[in-house]
Amino acid sequence: MTLQAIKWNKADGKLEILDQTLLPVITRYVQVKGVEDGWKVINKMQVRGAPAIAIVGCLSLATEIIHHPEYEHKTAFRQDVEGKLNYLVSARPTAVNMKTAANEFINLANNLSKDAQYTLSQMKDKFINEIDEMLRKDVEDNKAIGDWGAREILLNVPKDSFIRILTHCNTGSLATAEYGTALGIIRSLYEKGKLEKVFCTETRPYNQGARLTAYELVHDKIPGTLICDDMVAAALKTKQITAVVVGADRIAANGDTANKIGTYQIAILAKHHNVPFYVAAPRTSIDFHISSGDHIIIEERPEREMTHINDQRVAADGIKCWNPAFDVTPASLITAIITETGVFKPADLIKAKE
Repeated sequence: MTLQAIKWNKADGKLEILDQTLLPVITRYVQVKGVEDGWKVINKMQVRGAPAIAIVGCLSLATEIIHHPEYEHKTAFRQDVEGKLNYLVSARPTAVNMKTAANEFINLANNLSKDAQYTLSQMKDKFINEIDEMLRKDVEDNKAIGDWGAREILLNVPKDSFIRILTHCNTGSLATAEYGTALGIIRSLYEKGKLEKVFCTETRPYNQGARLTAYELVHDKIPGTLICDDMVAAALKTKQITAVVVGADRIAANGDTANKIGTYQIAILAKHHNVPFYVAAPRTSIDFHISSGDHIIIEERPEREMTHINDQRVAADGIKCWNPAFDVTPASLITAIITETGVFKPADLIKAKE
C-alpha cells in the first residue's frame, strides 16, 4: 500500500497532511484548519510537489468554507474565494498546478454567482464537491501516467530486458494525492515485474530524494539505490541506466520544463550518454499560456537550506548563497512528456491540450 500524504474527510471538513520536513525520522500529520494553514504548509514545504500543492491549497479552502460562518450572499462568497485562491498561489509561485486550479475555481465561483438556479448553500456544496473530486482524479491520473510511461519505456527496449531508472527529487505519493507521476511510472514497471533497480539522487539542498523518494522506495519494497547529485554522470556511464524519468512543476507550451534544481544538468548528461530523458506530469502542469521556459518564474529559497543541516551550520559563516529551487530543461533535451492521456514529443505537446 502506497503512502497517504493527504488525509481528507469531506463529511466533517477535516484535512491533515503528512509533515514532510520531519521525514524520514518522524511520521507526523499536521491538521490544516483553513487557508492560512494551507499557505504555511505549502510555503514551508511541509507539503510539496506541484499536484499536492494544488490539492492541499484547494482543500484548505474547502475546509474553511465548511467551517465558515454563513456568508451574507453569493457575491461575498465569490469575492472571498477569489482572494483566498490568489493568496494560496503566492505560497510557491513556480508550480503551475495551484495557479491553474485557482483560475478554474475562480471561474466556477463567478459562474455560480451569476446562475440564479444556485442558492448560496448549493453554491458552497458545488464548490466543495468539485474540490473533493480533485483528490480522486489525481490518483486516477497518476495511475494512467504510470501505465503510459511503463508502456513507452518497455516499447523501446528488447522484450526480455529488465529496466533501470534514474530519477531526481520526489514525485511519488508524497508529491501527489497518491501513487505519483515519475515514481508512478517506476511503480507501474515494478508491478509488471520489469523493474530491476531505481537510482535516486539525494537532491540537494533540501534532500527530497534522500529523505522522501528513498523513504517511499523502502516503504514499498522497490529496489533502490541512493546516489549523490554529483554521481549522476558516473552512474549514467557505468550502471546501464535504461532511462531517466523526472517530474515537472511547470511545462511551457514548447515543452521547456521547470523542475527541481539539478534536473537540467541531468538532462544534459543523459543526452551525452544517449539515455532517454522523460518528463512525467499531469496536463495541469502544462502552461499553454507561456511560449517557452524563459517566462517561468523561478522561486528562490532561503540561504539556510544550503548553509545548515539539522540546524548545524556546514558552510562558512558570512558566505553568500544563491538557492534557486528550480531550473528549466530545454525541450531539445527531452525525449518525451508523459501525461495521463498519452506520450507526447515536446514539439507535439499542443495535442495534450485536446
